[in-house]
Amino acid sequence: MQVNEFSYGPVTPALGFAMSFVGAFLGLRCATRARANDGWARRRWLVLAGVSLGLSCVWVGHFVEMLGFAVPGGTVRYDVPETLASAMLAVAAMCAGLFISGRGRRVGRLLLGGLLAGLGIASMHYIGMAAMRMPGAVSYNPSWLLVSTAVAVAGGIAVTWSALRPHGIRATVGASLIIAVAVGGTHYAGMAAMRMSAQPMAMAVRGATALGFLLPLILVITILTYIVTFIIAIAPSEEEVREDATLQVRIAELNRRLSDRAR
Repeated sequence: MQVNEFSYGPVTPALGFAMSFVGAFLGLRCATRARANDGWARRRWLVLAGVSLGLSCVWVGHFVEMLGFAVPGGTVRYDVPETLASAMLAVAAMCAGLFISGRGRRVGRLLLGGLLAGLGIASMHYIGMAAMRMPGAVSYNPSWLLVSTAVAVAGGIAVTWSALRPHGIRATVGASLIIAVAVGGTHYAGMAAMRMSAQPMAMAVRGATALGFLLPLILVITILTYIVTFIIAIAPSEEEVREDATLQVRIAELNRRLSDRAR
């Protein structure tokens, strides 16, 4: 049974890539703030990075690309709880990967965190696919399934590696492009793995339509993405936080010397 992954032409792949890039960029900028802080401030920035990477980068990028998917003669619908579960899984996997890899610079932790984040990307994709209700039986080619998972793991390692290393805007842009390519590659490799066979006696497809559920949800997350952008814009950068800490140390040392002289 033939399906169409590009019913809107290049619009959905380009828009999905753009959303993944923006989400990755914001997530990595949050990670730079986390590196410059300790305690609860660091944890808050890591959670915000995980939310941005999991939702805006991975989940929204995937489902924007899914908007271009169509089944000839049928309507694609989505199971709401399963679709929301895929979003929560993406966020949880990204947060866990960042927290694990962020505890140290050892290669083992980086790989473990990247593996967890990558498997979260792949699992999100296939749970999202399982949430789709279509008039046909779906199966997957094992070879392409492994390829999509390998691309997802590579993207997860790119996330944790980039989040741990100090870098400027240009390096963040480059890392975000790599992550966005990995997210899109996971999606389309997973779609290449999908096989659909027609079911002559298939029951009526139930669930929410993309326009009725998915598109409004993506718009809400897009608005949240702009809010995260505002938070990052007004928050001190990593360099500013470190300069402030150095200045506080110098002021404390100067006060100590003045106190010693006064005595």
